[in-house]
Amino acid sequence: ATIDPEDVWRGAEIIKDYKEGDPILHLKLEDESTLEFRIGPKDNALPFLRNPDILVGENDLTALSYLHEPAVLHNLKVRFLEANHIYTYCGIVLVAINPYDQLQIYGEEVINAYSGQNMGDMDPHIFAVAEEAYKQMARDERNQSIIVSGESGAGKTVSAKYAMRFFATVGGSANDTNVEEKVLASSPIMEAIGNAKTTRNDNSSRFGKYIQIGFDRRYHIIGANMRTYLLEKSRVVFQAEDERNYHIFYQLCASASLPDFKDLALTSAEDFIFTSQGENIFIEGVNDAEDFEKTREALTLLGVKESNQSSIFRVIASILHLGNVEICPERDGESCHISKDDPHLAHFCRLLGVELEQMEHWLCHRKLVTTSETYVKSMSCKQAANARDALAKHIYAHMFDWIVEYVNRSLHTSSKQHSFIGVLDIYGFETFEINSFEQFCINYANEKLQQQFNQHVFKLEQEEYMKEQIPWTLIDFYDNQPCIDLIEAKLGILDLLDEECKVPKGTDQNWCQKLFDRLSSRVHFQKPRMSNTSFIIIHFADKVEYQCEGFLEKNRDTVYEEQINILKASKYQLVADLFQDTSKDSSNITITSSKSAKINVRSAKPTPKVPNKEHKKTVGHQFRSSLQLLMETLNATTPHYVRCIKPNDEKEAFMFDAGRAVQQLRACGVLETIRISAAGYPSRWTYPDFFNRYRVLMKKSDMTLGDKKLVCRNLLETLIKDPDKFQFGKTKIFFRAGQVAYLEKLRADKFRNACIKIQKTVRGWLQRVRYRKIRKSAITLQRYGRGYMARRLAERLRLTRAALICQKQYRMVRERREYLRVRQAVITIQAYTRGMFTRAIFHEFLLHHKAMVIQKHVRGWLTRRKFVRARNAAITIQCAYRRLRAKRELKQLKIEARSAEHLKKLNTGMENKIVQLQRKMDDQAKDLKTQNEQLVVAKASLDSEVNKLQKELEVMRSRQGDGSQLTSLQDELEKLRAELQEAHAHRKKLEEEYSSEKMELEQRVEELERENSMLKSEKEDMNRKILRHSKNQESSASQSVGRVQAELDEERQRYQNLLREFSRLEQRYDNLQEAKVTPGHRRNNSNQSSLESDSNYPSISTSEVGDTDDAIQLVEEMGAEKAAMDIGVFMKLQKRVRELEMERKRLQSNLEKMEDQALRKGTEPKTTSEQDSSDLAYNSLKRQELESENKKLKNDLNELRKAIADRASQNSSSNELQEGYNLLLSQLKAANEELEVRKEEVLILRTQIVSTAQQKEEKSNHIETNDELEWTNSKKPIDKEQALQAYHGLCESKNKASDWGYLNEDGELGLAYQGLKQVARLLEAQLQSQTRKHQDEMTAFQTQIELLKDDIEKKQEMLNHTMSLSPEAQVEYSVQQEITRLTNDNLDLKELVEKLEKNERKLKKQLRIYMKKVQELEAASQATKSRPELTRQVTVQRREKDFEGMLEYHKDDEALLVKTLITDMKPNAVSATVPCLPAYILFMCIRHADYINDDQKVHSLLTATINAIKKVLKKNNDDFEMTSFWLANTSRLLHCLKQYSGDEAFMTQNTAKQNEHCLKNFDLAEYRQVLSDLSIQIYQQLIKVAEHSLQPMIVSAMLESESIPSLSGVKPSGYRHRSSSMDTDGDGPGSYTLESLIRQLGQFHGVMGEHGLDPEIVGQVIRQLFYSINAITLNNLLLRKDVCSWSTGMQLRYNISQMEEWLRGKNLQQSGAVTNIEPLIQAAQLLQVKKKTSQDAEAICSLCSALTVQQIVKILNLYTPLNEFEERVTVSFIRNIQNHLQDRNEVPILLVDTKHTFPVLFPYTPSALSLETLHIPANLSLDFITRV
Repeated sequence: ATIDPEDVWRGAEIIKDYKEGDPILHLKLEDESTLEFRIGPKDNALPFLRNPDILVGENDLTALSYLHEPAVLHNLKVRFLEANHIYTYCGIVLVAINPYDQLQIYGEEVINAYSGQNMGDMDPHIFAVAEEAYKQMARDERNQSIIVSGESGAGKTVSAKYAMRFFATVGGSANDTNVEEKVLASSPIMEAIGNAKTTRNDNSSRFGKYIQIGFDRRYHIIGANMRTYLLEKSRVVFQAEDERNYHIFYQLCASASLPDFKDLALTSAEDFIFTSQGENIFIEGVNDAEDFEKTREALTLLGVKESNQSSIFRVIASILHLGNVEICPERDGESCHISKDDPHLAHFCRLLGVELEQMEHWLCHRKLVTTSETYVKSMSCKQAANARDALAKHIYAHMFDWIVEYVNRSLHTSSKQHSFIGVLDIYGFETFEINSFEQFCINYANEKLQQQFNQHVFKLEQEEYMKEQIPWTLIDFYDNQPCIDLIEAKLGILDLLDEECKVPKGTDQNWCQKLFDRLSSRVHFQKPRMSNTSFIIIHFADKVEYQCEGFLEKNRDTVYEEQINILKASKYQLVADLFQDTSKDSSNITITSSKSAKINVRSAKPTPKVPNKEHKKTVGHQFRSSLQLLMETLNATTPHYVRCIKPNDEKEAFMFDAGRAVQQLRACGVLETIRISAAGYPSRWTYPDFFNRYRVLMKKSDMTLGDKKLVCRNLLETLIKDPDKFQFGKTKIFFRAGQVAYLEKLRADKFRNACIKIQKTVRGWLQRVRYRKIRKSAITLQRYGRGYMARRLAERLRLTRAALICQKQYRMVRERREYLRVRQAVITIQAYTRGMFTRAIFHEFLLHHKAMVIQKHVRGWLTRRKFVRARNAAITIQCAYRRLRAKRELKQLKIEARSAEHLKKLNTGMENKIVQLQRKMDDQAKDLKTQNEQLVVAKASLDSEVNKLQKELEVMRSRQGDGSQLTSLQDELEKLRAELQEAHAHRKKLEEEYSSEKMELEQRVEELERENSMLKSEKEDMNRKILRHSKNQESSASQSVGRVQAELDEERQRYQNLLREFSRLEQRYDNLQEAKVTPGHRRNNSNQSSLESDSNYPSISTSEVGDTDDAIQLVEEMGAEKAAMDIGVFMKLQKRVRELEMERKRLQSNLEKMEDQALRKGTEPKTTSEQDSSDLAYNSLKRQELESENKKLKNDLNELRKAIADRASQNSSSNELQEGYNLLLSQLKAANEELEVRKEEVLILRTQIVSTAQQKEEKSNHIETNDELEWTNSKKPIDKEQALQAYHGLCESKNKASDWGYLNEDGELGLAYQGLKQVARLLEAQLQSQTRKHQDEMTAFQTQIELLKDDIEKKQEMLNHTMSLSPEAQVEYSVQQEITRLTNDNLDLKELVEKLEKNERKLKKQLRIYMKKVQELEAASQATKSRPELTRQVTVQRREKDFEGMLEYHKDDEALLVKTLITDMKPNAVSATVPCLPAYILFMCIRHADYINDDQKVHSLLTATINAIKKVLKKNNDDFEMTSFWLANTSRLLHCLKQYSGDEAFMTQNTAKQNEHCLKNFDLAEYRQVLSDLSIQIYQQLIKVAEHSLQPMIVSAMLESESIPSLSGVKPSGYRHRSSSMDTDGDGPGSYTLESLIRQLGQFHGVMGEHGLDPEIVGQVIRQLFYSINAITLNNLLLRKDVCSWSTGMQLRYNISQMEEWLRGKNLQQSGAVTNIEPLIQAAQLLQVKKKTSQDAEAICSLCSALTVQQIVKILNLYTPLNEFEERVTVSFIRNIQNHLQDRNEVPILLVDTKHTFPVLFPYTPSALSLETLHIPANLSLDFITRV
């Protein structure tokens, strides 16, 4: 490394061997340029050596072999820029570099990961330092301190805030005081009033603070206390450019428009001088109004009243108005005045409640007091402005102190503090161009802290050496005591400053001259050459030049007494209290020297001005006192150091400025720590680690020695000749600087030589293999060449022979072709010659034939012409003769026509004919009309007759299949068709009239057909697109189904989490109740529990009723007075329980909706896994529907009773049966009427409970229980008017007695509260039943609508199809459709008849049972013996021949039964019997209580059982075997209640005998829900116990133990491993192997299997445990750099394969456990794959689908090569990975939630065991139980 002005240090490589004495060192820089570096005594020393690559990027800087400044800087730079690690250890110091970016490394899961871990085991983190402090406080019982320092903008405040958050999370308060929330709430308040924007930091703390967090003996937070130092008051009145005043001013101005602050008369911050001097009132990304709301919420949380808050805001607003007060100078220049109309002065006086005239006067005047007189003097304008600014600073400082004091009072606790952890957030070393009094005090404080830091580091070094029994030699380290003496010693700088302040006319120049005169001889003090008004102090970090101007004024902190007196007289009490003199100074301190000393220190701030100036302490004196107190506190604690580094001044994310970093490293003491460590033996190795790392340097003979220490000694003495270079400690080997690098070089040389030998051997082997391959190839080539030559010769001979044959054949063909050509030519000539002669002969014959034809036609034509002439002449003669005769006849007719009689005759006949023709025409018109009407009627009648005949045909076809009738019907159908054809013939005329319309319709049809064809084509296109995208749609559908399933699981998980919270609150309430009971013996009822009356209400909380009963009993036993004292806690708990129950109901309803949705989606075609999930949802929904279905059974039963009674009265011939049935029916009606009467009396009894006497309570409670059971069994709503009357009666009784003592004299309040609650429950049950009924109706209507829609669509399709057919086909199609419909209707009717017959048989069976029971009850009422003996005797007599699987016990033996089966039951007592035997026995007892119809017995037994199980589990809350045993029994009891409930859904797998054992009288659905909730709680307790057992084993077994021996390498360990909180050896109890983890899992699995737990539940338990293993292992992997290597990936993959093998061996591969460890599998693969090229990046992206982007990048950043032969992951490769994964849509999560639990599902698994075959062993001592 060489020195560079920009990078400070630059890396280089020696390119030419260097010999001692050479003047030049030839180097090659990292940018490939060369450099000749001159070396010599006058030039430069030899540059520092760089550490091996294996050590670069170490978590601890002290682990580096070469410890110097460039090595430290390079290591920090690599970690910060390449791996984005902002934390690094440097010995006991945590170096924190501000990333200027939000990192996801501060969540609660990170806190859980670091909690309980050793500091050196995890990656550096602020949480690791906090955990170390917390652990040392508990282990050493010594107070701790965390010192956070750094310059402005380095992140001190954020680091301190996260440390306090860690303590608040880990050490949360044990009660409900929420002290940790108050501690965290103090941060926004202090940031608002003490932080401001500077040029270096947008949220810079302008004061120092030390917060002490107090803990009790159990190390829970009980309180806190805050001390503040040196508030920068000058910022109130002045801000530099681009800076702001304190945040509170801008927050208040941003909220000035709110109604609460109208009175403050504030506007924008730009309008006030005190807030606008920086010119920029905004901060990018900060909303002042929202921050102000957070500040107000924090004040409210700390208990600051609204009045006090408004007073604080008035004071702040008054300061702003005071700054705007305009002071006008007078003409003389020595006086001034303020305008009378100045609005800001008026607002100032109004807000502070002081007199305007006095304040106006004393702002411009001052009082001078001499020995003889007092007079008032005017001030100049400048003096008045200074006085005004001093007053503003004074007011703000006092308000700051008041708020700090109030915060301390809020965080104070009255309980005794056992220990504390202090967090010091203080300014770091500062140096600016102009340094004043503030920088002087800050650097003085850092000098003191640096001295304490050096002494502590030196002390730790000495302790380490002494512990390891190594000779201790004094190490020289920098001691800054002379610099501190220069400042604080007698006649030091502070003393001279105070002395000058006492001088009446003291000035800064005089004080500076005194410094030069008296301190110029000091080593650390210098005088500047060019200035007489400044001085230089040589601090431990740097030289600082201080300007003397303003030192005296700031040290005096002067404010005029007259102005303060005006404020003291304020009419507002808070303002007056701010300035009242107190008997105690703010710097008074109370210190006790005991071990648990409690140091209460108020804010170290200047006190108000007192009248006697001699006794007023200066700011410097107060700061020195408070600093001395701080150092005493820190020296009394164990310090932990956090040094914050600002990487650049531009606030750019992950940009590293080496020059600024080195400057801060020198200033904060990190390099001093390195120097102290390097002066001794900085590198430390344990003997096992050294042996594992460097055993390659040993000989085989050395390895045979059993003692590893002796082997290491022999090796080091051989390798390192200088004995001073190393020392052998008790457990470690200590090395001088550079020795580890030397050993690494030897190890690398050894490996390199071994590699060369391996390469030589491998290369020789490769060459030999290559030679053999070449020789074999040559021989093969020769063989193939010779063969090729022989084959070519044979081919030539073969071709020659073939050529001869081809020539022979060719010549033959050529001659033959020539012969055939000549022959063909001869034949052709002959053919043409013969044709020519033949054609000539044919032509001659043709001419002769044509001549004959011509002659024939000519002769015929001549003959025809002669005949025509003769015929025409004859016709002419005939015509002439006929014309002559006609003329003669015409002449005769004309003569006759002239006569009159002839005319008359003609006219008479003509009139008649006309009339007849007219009549005939009218008749024909009428006939035509009637015929048309008859045609229409005939058509309609024919249509109806056709329809009628069709129906008759269908009926006949359905009734008889005779072929002859079908033939006759077909004949008739043919006749009808013929008639129809005739009718169609008549209708043709009408059809012609509408032919035009028909044409239009045809055109429309054609258009529709064209559109149809277009739509078909579009449909085909869409089908192709659908087919093309079918895969994508299927995947999206599966994703949506998976999302719905995930939502369902989430709702189920929320419900189960509420159950867990409910059980926790219930247990907490029991604990509180036990704590409140007075000492002495008290006896509880055996059946008293939180579930005593819950089961009768399906929608009522399990805890509310029980809590009420417990409260009533508590009132009875403790009396009214003591119970009244505790009723507040009782009411609070009751309210909390009700809220939780409402939440549980809401989640239950959401769960039902989600299951309903899953059921609906389950009807679509899905994969097998989707079908399974929908089946589960359907089963759960079906279970709930069956419960509601039971409500309808009794109404159906009554209706069927009436129907059967009517049928029996009509058809029965036996009078005895009719009379028996009527008797039974009348008895049942009487019982129902009595039940209704009892229901009406219930509410009246509820209202009378309040006024009943004390001695009748037990009787009334007994009646209530019976009534409640009857309500549940009847399942009918009570009259609402009666319920409202009872409720109003209770309200009136409550209003009459408003006093608690009066109401509670006889315990009436508890009883009234119970009655009111039960009325509310009744109304709620009615409302729920109506809501459920409404929902059922809505569902039915929706279903009906869907069915009607489907029916309409089908009919429309049928109609369209029918219209497209021909008329004949339409008739045939309609007949077929009608036949099909009638057939389906007939089948439906048959099914309905079968169902009714089945129901009738079932009801008849029930009636027979009821008749039998009525006869038994009548016989029992007539008997004279007592009821218990009779019942038991009758039962035995009835069943002694055939055991029915029931067990009878006396009511008084219930407590003994519960005690034997539950309370005193041990799992090994029934290990050799049937699994879940107690559950079977309890159910058989329940069966008998159901058989004898004893509801009280059933209720009491179930309640006592549930309570006893809860008590047993509470007593054995950490016993896995007992928890597993009762989980199995509880779930089996739940399955029995389902299996024998009588519901058909649960009876599908039952045998006939099991169906006979079903419950007859009671529906225990509500108890099934209670048992289901109890099973969930037991399951959660089982998971908790198992995880608690596995948690300490997981990390050690999965990551640390060597399952594959000698695979993992060992890297150098840093300082942290020697300062670990827990010094455990490798073979101690903290080390576990994979075998022990698998053995523990096998033990859990064996216990669950032995107890008969359902395999599905066992699989869910293993799945949850594997999730915990994955989460804990992966979180540790992500937070530990030492395990992110290739060897660890190999070990981890092997361990996971062993776990998978165990799952396969236990047949649990389908439980989902492998899926839960998939992220861990991928993390192991990520550690093993190549990480170089872009192909590797793509492979990693596709491989790590179960890991988030943050997890992948984190593992790649943490990946560490174990030797120099393995390359690191480059930054470019990681960026490539991020670019590939940027499209992932996922939540940015780094660590896995270790507290996540999967929702449990209890599938219904019926038992194949028959109850009558169950054997009860004698060792259970159940002699009081009788088999029935």
